[in-house]
Amino acid sequence: MSEQIHHVTDDSFETEVLNSDLPVLVDYWAEWCGPCKMIAPILDEIADEYNGKLTIAKLNIDENQETPQKYAVRGIPTLM
Repeated sequence: MSEQIHHVTDDSFETEVLNSDLPVLVDYWAEWCGPCKMIAPILDEIADEYNGKLTIAKLNIDENQETPQKYAVRGIPTLM
């Protein structure tokens, strides 16, 4: 995984995503999700290519249930 990808939680979402100086692409995912694993290498490439212009954040929906519910995430992977 790219070092440019940030793992966020319900507690850090506001600070790292909503208050970010850069645009943020949030990947809502889960460990058991096959399609989530399929897009991970693409997100790594995007994170490296747009380093300093865009932040990629990943939020595990199994470990952080408040944020996906707040933003009506109904399926994964969801990119927002």
